[in-house]
Amino acid sequence: MKLSRVTVLAATALASVWSHGALAQESDVEELLALGNSALNDELNRRYEAGLAASLDESFIAANDPRYLWALETKVQCGIALGFMQSSTRDETSIGKCAEAFIRMNEVPAPPVATVIPPPPPPQRRPDLCDDAIVGMVFFDFDESTLRPDAEPILNSVTDNISTCGWTSLTVVGHTDQAGSDEYNLILSQERAATVAAALRGRNIGGVRIEVEARGESEPRVPLADGTRSPQNRRVEISAD
Repeated sequence: MKLSRVTVLAATALASVWSHGALAQESDVEELLALGNSALNDELNRRYEAGLAASLDESFIAANDPRYLWALETKVQCGIALGFMQSSTRDETSIGKCAEAFIRMNEVPAPPVATVIPPPPPPQRRPDLCDDAIVGMVFFDFDESTLRPDAEPILNSVTDNISTCGWTSLTVVGHTDQAGSDEYNLILSQERAATVAAALRGRNIGGVRIEVEARGESEPRVPLADGTRSPQNRRVEISAD
């Protein structure tokens, strides 16, 4: 039963080859047909015996390649050709198929190319700034709430790191220096914080929440005497969670 099943598989696998006229190499078939009847009979018998031996060889049977199927086909087709030769008939079809199967039975398939699976990329290192208390600081000119050109890379850095750091909220806190009244500076710091918040929202930050706070001159970065102008204190600090 096993042999019958394999034979059917062999016939199915080889049908497409013969349907396209893919017989033995032309030179091999011509050499066979050029032999006398006795020599041709001997050669067909040799190939039949080789196919029979291969079909019983465990190395062919267990191999993960089609040589075993071709061994079965060699035995069948060369046997058919030998049957015709008993009546001195050279059946070119069976001779050609015998030659084709014999050649393919003896072809040793190239070893499979090993598939190299690249290692997974190393985990992305979380930037140190993700855990900083202040992730961005924007400075302003005296008595101004408009952004200076040097604010752009700072704001870009904050927005670029939102997804990397996993931030879901930002807090912008406006500050002023000690020049001017407390009331005026509180308003000015509010305006500065609002300017930075608007610039962040305009950078496509998705669903990140932004809170705006104003401290006026109450929390100077560099404590100085009241009424003192200080570039370091005219700022908006950005923190993230």
